[in-house]
Amino acid sequence: MSDHTAGLTQAQKAEQIRTMDLLRFATAGSVDDGKSTLIGRLLLDSKSIFEDQLEAVEATSQSKGYDYTDLALLTDGLRSEREQGITIDVAYRYFATPTRKFIIADTPGHVQYTRNMVTGASTADLGLVLVDARQGLTEQSRRHAVILSLLRVPHLVLAVNKMDLVDFSRDVYEKIHHEFTQFATKLNIPDLEVIPISALQGDNVVNRSEKMSWYSGPTLMHHLEHVHVASDRDLVDVRFPVQYVVRPKSDEYHDYRGYGGMVAGGVLKPGDEVVVLPSGMTSKIAGIDLFDQEVTEAFPPMSVTVRLEDDVDVSRGDMIARPANAPKPSQDIDAMICWMTNEPLRPRQKLAIKHTTRSARALVKDIQYRLDVNTLHRDQDTKELGLNEIGRVQLRTTVPLLCDPYSKNRTTGSFILIDEATGVTVGAGMINSAS
Repeated sequence: MSDHTAGLTQAQKAEQIRTMDLLRFATAGSVDDGKSTLIGRLLLDSKSIFEDQLEAVEATSQSKGYDYTDLALLTDGLRSEREQGITIDVAYRYFATPTRKFIIADTPGHVQYTRNMVTGASTADLGLVLVDARQGLTEQSRRHAVILSLLRVPHLVLAVNKMDLVDFSRDVYEKIHHEFTQFATKLNIPDLEVIPISALQGDNVVNRSEKMSWYSGPTLMHHLEHVHVASDRDLVDVRFPVQYVVRPKSDEYHDYRGYGGMVAGGVLKPGDEVVVLPSGMTSKIAGIDLFDQEVTEAFPPMSVTVRLEDDVDVSRGDMIARPANAPKPSQDIDAMICWMTNEPLRPRQKLAIKHTTRSARALVKDIQYRLDVNTLHRDQDTKELGLNEIGRVQLRTTVPLLCDPYSKNRTTGSFILIDEATGVTVGAGMINSAS
């Protein structure tokens, strides 16, 4: 692999480190599995909270008569917002260690909030599923794993929490580990780690537990810091959806014309031959700009401006690709859809569709089946998809989409459906195939 930092300024290297050494992970678990406590423990032990915050949590814990510091109170700002009537779908938390930066998407666990979990996990590099060691695997645990598998989240951690309440029993851990590993064979989970923890006492969260000497694997924080995510992105097939045509029209940049967007796949370099879709016009990359500096290459998920040697017609919604492996423009889409609104999805329905930077309209041709995310059963007799349900659907779009299978590229393989009358996002889709 080439040295991605060659020829970059300090500012550009800092931007590259910012984008590449960032781990997005989504947490999921049933009520009282300890998600809030775990997030609080990660924030505390990574020294990502202020002293006055900790003092306030300690004081509140004492006033409530607890004989421990309730770290779940660190996320209680969200609960007070809910009490004010503010709807929060997914709660995001940010923290950093000297090794890596993190964004936590804390997703609701209940079945009625499946759409919220899909939203929070759709951009995640890793899914963290919590289970209560006393309860073992539940229907919700399995459902969370199925959804993370459908979303092609490449890394999954099963955190067996509350080990302190089962006397740090190895047998309890091994039983849950075996049961979940057997279940995971039915799913698409490339990388699975099962870690026994006690979020309340901090065992195996950041620091290794002396009470579980029988466990030889990594702590949760060590795994989060070192899990390799750069190779999860497609660095072969060039995909650059054009978001904006950059024409400063200033004296300094009088003749400047570039195309801004985020690299969705592959590696772009000056001199590369490219094709602009859907027109099919070809050119070569004259240069790639990051901020006000020119760079020698661009790769996912960098946001850059690409300049071409020829004055070809390029506009928002077009895609720049390599001629040898360009996506085929497609109007017939086969996809898995998570439905996100009360009014059901039915055949012959017309909706707006947003795919990368391209907008179109879509007709629902057929609903093939509804997937039971608890049992993986396919209900082929269904005539509609209701709120929070997931199913396989056939769509026909008014203009061709420049897409890939979701299994190949999560960016160019996904889309959202929008109610044209209200402008509300009503569905999220993952493309199986297109023609």
